[in-house]
Amino acid sequence: MFNARKLVAAHFWVAFIAFFAAVLLGEWQMFMRSPLSSWINNPEHYYRSVTAHGTVMAYVLPTLIAMGFGYAITEIALKRPLVGLRWAWTGFGLVIAGTVMAAATMAAGKASVLYTFYPPMIASPFFYLGIVLVVVGSWIWVALMAINLHAWKKANPGATIPLAMYGNCAGAFLWAWTSIGAAVEILVLILPASLGWTDTINAGLSRVLFSWTLHAIVYFWLMPAYIVFYTMFPKAIGGRLYSDTMGRVSFALFLVFSMPIGIHHLFADPQVGAGFKFVHAAMTAMVSIPTFLTVFTIVASAELVARLRGGKGLFGWVKALPWSNPMMLAVTFAFVMLGFGGAGGLINMSYQLNESIHNTQWVTGHFHLIFGGAIVIMYFMVAYELWPQLRNSAPLSARLIKTQLSLWFGGMMILTLPWHLVGLLGAPRRMAYFDYTHPALQAQAITVTMSTVGGLILVVSAVLFIYILATTKPASGTVPAYEFSKAVHPDAKTPAVLNSFSLWVAMMIALTLVNYGYPIAQLAMTEHAYVPVIHIGER
Repeated sequence: MFNARKLVAAHFWVAFIAFFAAVLLGEWQMFMRSPLSSWINNPEHYYRSVTAHGTVMAYVLPTLIAMGFGYAITEIALKRPLVGLRWAWTGFGLVIAGTVMAAATMAAGKASVLYTFYPPMIASPFFYLGIVLVVVGSWIWVALMAINLHAWKKANPGATIPLAMYGNCAGAFLWAWTSIGAAVEILVLILPASLGWTDTINAGLSRVLFSWTLHAIVYFWLMPAYIVFYTMFPKAIGGRLYSDTMGRVSFALFLVFSMPIGIHHLFADPQVGAGFKFVHAAMTAMVSIPTFLTVFTIVASAELVARLRGGKGLFGWVKALPWSNPMMLAVTFAFVMLGFGGAGGLINMSYQLNESIHNTQWVTGHFHLIFGGAIVIMYFMVAYELWPQLRNSAPLSARLIKTQLSLWFGGMMILTLPWHLVGLLGAPRRMAYFDYTHPALQAQAITVTMSTVGGLILVVSAVLFIYILATTKPASGTVPAYEFSKAVHPDAKTPAVLNSFSLWVAMMIALTLVNYGYPIAQLAMTEHAYVPVIHIGER
């Protein structure tokens, strides 16, 4: 990297320090609601913690990782200094200011509305203004990614955009569009109520606007992980990417299919018609296409390496994979958790089956496997791969990295699988405490205790992760420049449609407007849709 080394390191350090605090809060929540602890005296403290945990994990951590990783990709893949370095630091400063503002408000007990806001509950305006600052800071990153891509294309007319930069910009453009839903909800509906300008709010419209953001944000979280799959994993295990084209198709399809599907989170909401719920359910199934393409391509890339190492037979090549390599272990763990989480998601997206697990611990288990499992473990690998570049350090300990990854995988499975079980039994989520002496709940005590133990293992893994990053040793010489993976056929011509974004962005916007336009317009014009606001702290 040329200019952005300190910038990227700053993003990563703040992201992972906030992440560590959120992990501690999550384990405290698990302990307080388990039979190992007595009931919490003030349940508002529990919801204060849940809000802080969710806000950091949903907004602060993935935003800072995407921004920092994006700046690193821009310089490494394009092989040129970052254009707009001062603006990048400005965006980082806005994210930090917004995080501090929101954190202080949550700590004061003025914002216990969870990261999904849940109007008509209304928090202090400083909480929402903090979130706005985080989003504005991220929009600067989006603009810089577009500017740097344009500058590179101008200097390299007709050249193929490097795959890492293609995925990076796809994630940026996806975030720019998906964040609009929550931004409009806050600026138009929530802030006026929070500032006391109105004492009612259209809660149904608020929920639809947030659903615009709610599911697509998952794929914004996921983009850095997929970039690692396609552009870091093959090289790390000593091979090449099976198909560059498959990677571009996957990134493009995530732009198209991840946006117009959020209403599947509102199956139980009466203000949305059954027809649009069905359309969103059907569209949700489409996101499996880029996922399956990715699994096929990455497994094929691994098989090539294994067969070059002497692997034989239909499945015998699996033994020849470089299992001592931390990246091999991390991607395997990620795929296992993605598989379990995705299987659970099939229930969530089903218009009929969703009713059996709606608002239960099943849902908590699902999104922790996807985000806390498959996505976060790849965030670890982003840091491990780039850390020698950022710190000019010696290679990190493979033994410690594998230990940390194994603890994270094991802890996440122990945490989430019992949640799926009790969710099927009807255990609700977001409850501060349960009476496990009640005959109907006694059988669930052991599963909740298991989840608490899983959370403790995650804390140990998080401590080890911070320790590995903080105790790096200086390199004895100059650290070689990082390079992304090459494709098996690096000189193959890339189709023009996969070397630009205009078609895919146009389809993303069009499908979103088709799937959201009518429900939003209908709810905005519905009379008597407003309900009294409930300010946090009032009775």
